[in-house]
Amino acid sequence: MTTRRHLICSAAALALPVLGHAQAAYPNKPVKVLVAFTAGGTTDILARAVTQKMTDKLGQPFLIDNKPGGGGNIGTEMAVRAPADGYTLIVNSVGPMAVNQTLYKNLSYDPLKDLVPVVQIADVPNVLVVNNEIPAKTLEEFIAYAKANPGKLSYGSTGVGTSSHLSSYMLSQRIGADTLHVPYKGSGALTDLLAGRLQFMFATIPSVIQHIKAGKLRALAVSSTKPSRSLPGVPTVAEKGFPGFEAGSWFGFFAPKGTPQNVIGLLNRTVNEILPSLEEQMVREGADPVGGSPEQFGRFTQKEYEKWAAIVKASGATAE
Repeated sequence: MTTRRHLICSAAALALPVLGHAQAAYPNKPVKVLVAFTAGGTTDILARAVTQKMTDKLGQPFLIDNKPGGGGNIGTEMAVRAPADGYTLIVNSVGPMAVNQTLYKNLSYDPLKDLVPVVQIADVPNVLVVNNEIPAKTLEEFIAYAKANPGKLSYGSTGVGTSSHLSSYMLSQRIGADTLHVPYKGSGALTDLLAGRLQFMFATIPSVIQHIKAGKLRALAVSSTKPSRSLPGVPTVAEKGFPGFEAGSWFGFFAPKGTPQNVIGLLNRTVNEILPSLEEQMVREGADPVGGSPEQFGRFTQKEYEKWAAIVKASGATAE
């Protein structure tokens, strides 16, 4: 009996360091937060605002690592292949999570299966903007102008199959206008819109709100179902005679599949606690904070995938 008790106690003593290591408080070292787009874009701006607060709250650096390219696929795949230990996360958006599975035919991963939702950060409506050379002051006037000038209006986007592209495609189809899509990488579309080389564009509100306030661009309508608090007085496309029109962007945290549930829970609670302190800043810059549970975010992402898959197929858009 004594020998057996001694062996049990010895085994327990040997296991203590391992158990202690496994249950080490998270986070106990810096956390890498991938952003699959360039610095200064909407995803990057939101990620930096939230991770700064997370660093303060959790006592370890949450460090942004921009990995742009491939419409967000490069950074997203890096997140998929990362260790599922909570020390690599990604702040991602509608394109890589809900559009690219249909747009790209040869993805080596499935973001909905290989990443797990943590928490939604924000909804960001797109806004239809025109430059000052376009005479239209309202959506109705823009529709009339587009129909009167078939084939003469070009719109820019941040790439084939992006929310900015598909929003403009949807509107052109709904109003029966013949328009030309010009895809860009990065901020080139906005530069050419401001210069008058493009006539209109659906852009995320944070990327254009300062130009709207400065009078360099004119906001005609937002793509959300409700008016944006960031642009009071700007109507929705839906309320102007196009019910069901909704084509915004959204952003949130994801982690590699297999990340421990206690880590997911801590991150979710932390971001939900942080968001109220960022609400005024987010609204001022064009975003609506969301929050919620991982399960809610997962259901939302699945519905977004189903919606955008149908739109991409209808548009015929493909990318390689």
